Amino acid sequence: MKLTLFLLAAGFVLTAYLASAHDAPGHKMLTPADIAWAPAPPSLPPGASAAVLYGDPAKEGLFAMRLKFPKGYRIPAHTHPKPEVITVISGTFRLGLVGDRGPVKAFPAGSFVAMEPGLAHFAGADEETVVQLNSTGPWAITYLDRRDDPRTMAR
Repeated sequence: MKLTLFLLAAGFVLTAYLASAHDAPGHKMLTPADIAWAPAPPSLPPGASAAVLYGDPAKEGLFAMRLKFPKGYRIPAHTHPKPEVITVISGTFRLGLVGDRGPVKAFPAGSFVAMEPGLAHFAGADEETVVQLNSTGPWAITYLDRRDDPRTMAR
Protein backbone atom coordinates (compact mmCIF):
# COMPACT_ATOMS: atom_id res chain seq x y z
CA MET A 1 0.00 0.00 0.00
CA LYS A 2 2.81 2.39 0.89
CA LEU A 3 4.57 1.56 -2.38
CA THR A 4 1.38 2.27 -4.34
CA LEU A 5 0.94 5.65 -2.63
CA PHE A 6 4.60 6.49 -3.23
CA LEU A 7 4.35 5.60 -6.94
CA LEU A 8 1.13 7.60 -7.27
CA ALA A 9 2.72 10.64 -5.60
CA ALA A 10 5.85 10.28 -7.74
CA GLY A 11 3.66 10.18 -10.85
CA PHE A 12 1.91 13.41 -9.87
CA VAL A 13 5.23 15.13 -9.16
CA LEU A 14 6.69 13.99 -12.50
CA THR A 15 3.56 15.13 -14.36
CA ALA A 16 3.69 18.56 -12.69
CA TYR A 17 7.41 18.86 -13.48
CA LEU A 18 6.96 17.96 -17.13
CA ALA A 19 4.01 20.35 -17.48
CA SER A 20 6.05 23.22 -16.02
CA ALA A 21 9.15 22.32 -18.06
CA HIS A 22 7.06 22.33 -21.24
CA ASP A 23 6.36 26.04 -20.81
CA ALA A 24 9.63 27.09 -19.14
CA PRO A 25 11.93 29.48 -21.04
CA GLY A 26 14.68 27.61 -22.87
CA HIS A 27 12.70 24.37 -22.91
CA LYS A 28 10.71 23.16 -25.87
CA MET A 29 8.82 19.93 -26.38
CA LEU A 30 7.13 19.14 -29.69
CA THR A 31 5.23 16.25 -31.18
CA PRO A 32 5.16 15.89 -34.97
CA ALA A 33 1.70 17.50 -34.96
CA ASP A 34 3.15 20.60 -33.24
CA ILE A 35 5.72 21.27 -35.96
CA ALA A 36 4.83 24.33 -38.04
CA TRP A 37 6.19 24.18 -41.59
CA ALA A 38 6.79 27.30 -43.68
CA PRO A 39 8.74 28.07 -46.86
CA ALA A 40 12.47 27.52 -46.38
CA PRO A 41 14.78 30.54 -46.12
CA PRO A 42 15.35 32.39 -49.41
CA SER A 43 18.98 31.23 -49.36
CA LEU A 44 17.76 27.76 -50.38
CA PRO A 45 16.36 26.93 -53.81
CA PRO A 46 12.55 27.29 -54.00
CA GLY A 47 10.38 24.33 -53.11
CA ALA A 48 11.76 23.34 -49.71
CA SER A 49 9.93 23.83 -46.42
CA ALA A 50 11.47 24.57 -43.02
CA ALA A 51 10.45 24.30 -39.40
CA VAL A 52 12.55 25.85 -36.63
CA LEU A 53 12.30 23.54 -33.64
CA TYR A 54 14.61 25.36 -31.25
CA GLY A 55 16.52 28.62 -31.16
CA ASP A 56 16.79 31.09 -34.02
CA PRO A 57 19.04 30.31 -37.01
CA ALA A 58 19.42 34.06 -37.68
CA LYS A 59 20.89 34.74 -34.21
CA GLU A 60 23.89 33.63 -32.17
CA GLY A 61 23.36 30.35 -30.33
CA LEU A 62 22.20 26.80 -30.83
CA PHE A 63 19.31 25.98 -33.10
CA ALA A 64 17.53 22.94 -34.51
CA MET A 65 15.71 23.21 -37.83
CA ARG A 66 14.00 20.64 -40.01
CA LEU A 67 14.08 20.93 -43.77
CA LYS A 68 11.61 19.14 -46.04
CA PHE A 69 12.76 18.65 -49.61
CA PRO A 70 10.36 17.65 -52.41
CA LYS A 71 11.12 14.85 -54.86
CA GLY A 72 13.95 15.87 -57.22
CA TYR A 73 15.19 18.76 -55.02
CA ARG A 74 18.81 19.88 -55.44
CA ILE A 75 21.05 22.31 -53.58
CA PRO A 76 24.06 23.38 -55.70
CA ALA A 77 27.63 23.33 -54.39
CA HIS A 78 28.04 25.48 -51.28
CA THR A 79 29.73 25.89 -47.89
CA HIS A 80 28.65 26.95 -44.40
CA PRO A 81 30.71 29.06 -41.96
CA LYS A 82 29.81 26.87 -38.95
CA PRO A 83 29.65 23.13 -38.30
CA GLU A 84 26.43 21.32 -39.24
CA VAL A 85 25.01 18.14 -37.77
CA ILE A 86 22.34 16.50 -39.91
CA THR A 87 20.02 13.61 -39.07
CA VAL A 88 17.87 12.13 -41.83
CA ILE A 89 14.32 11.84 -40.47
CA SER A 90 12.60 10.38 -43.56
CA GLY A 91 13.35 9.71 -47.20
CA THR A 92 16.89 9.60 -48.57
CA PHE A 93 19.26 12.55 -48.39
CA ARG A 94 21.95 12.66 -51.08
CA LEU A 95 25.27 14.34 -50.41
CA GLY A 96 28.35 14.84 -52.55
CA LEU A 97 31.65 16.53 -51.78
CA VAL A 98 33.12 19.01 -54.23
CA GLY A 99 36.45 17.76 -55.56
CA ASP A 100 35.75 14.20 -54.38
CA ARG A 101 35.77 11.79 -57.31
CA GLY A 102 33.60 9.31 -55.42
CA PRO A 103 29.88 8.92 -56.05
CA VAL A 104 27.19 10.99 -54.40
CA LYS A 105 26.32 9.09 -51.22
CA ALA A 106 22.73 8.21 -50.30
CA PHE A 107 21.80 8.57 -46.62
CA PRO A 108 18.52 6.80 -45.75
CA ALA A 109 16.27 7.67 -42.79
CA GLY A 110 18.17 7.33 -39.52
CA SER A 111 21.51 8.42 -41.03
CA PHE A 112 23.79 10.95 -39.37
CA VAL A 113 26.16 13.45 -41.03
CA ALA A 114 28.51 15.93 -39.33
CA MET A 115 30.28 18.55 -41.46
CA GLU A 116 33.02 20.97 -40.52
CA PRO A 117 32.84 24.66 -41.49
CA GLY A 118 33.92 25.38 -45.04
CA LEU A 119 33.37 21.86 -46.40
CA ALA A 120 32.27 22.32 -50.04
CA HIS A 121 29.35 20.03 -50.79
CA PHE A 122 26.09 19.70 -52.71
CA ALA A 123 22.89 17.91 -51.71
CA GLY A 124 19.58 16.64 -52.95
CA ALA A 125 16.64 14.30 -52.56
CA ASP A 126 15.19 11.89 -55.11
CA GLU A 127 12.03 11.47 -53.01
CA GLU A 128 10.37 13.68 -50.40
CA THR A 129 12.96 13.86 -47.63
CA VAL A 130 13.10 15.45 -44.18
CA VAL A 131 16.38 16.23 -42.44
CA GLN A 132 17.08 17.85 -39.10
CA LEU A 133 19.89 20.37 -39.08
CA ASN A 134 21.54 21.30 -35.77
CA SER A 135 24.10 24.08 -35.67
CA THR A 136 24.89 27.45 -34.16
CA GLY A 137 23.65 30.68 -35.62
CA PRO A 138 23.74 32.80 -37.44
CA TRP A 139 23.25 30.15 -40.12
CA ALA A 140 24.55 31.03 -43.58
CA ILE A 141 25.11 29.37 -46.93
CA THR A 142 27.64 30.50 -49.55
CA TYR A 143 27.28 29.07 -53.05
CA LEU A 144 30.53 28.31 -54.87
CA ASP A 145 29.03 29.77 -58.04
CA ARG A 146 27.17 33.01 -57.27
CA ARG A 147 24.84 32.28 -60.18
CA ASP A 148 23.44 29.33 -58.16
CA ASP A 149 22.40 31.59 -55.26
CA PRO A 150 18.59 31.82 -55.27
CA ARG A 151 18.79 35.20 -53.50
CA THR A 152 20.21 36.66 -56.72
CA MET A 153 17.58 35.01 -58.94
CA ALA A 154 13.91 35.87 -59.33
CA ARG A 155 11.94 33.52 -57.09
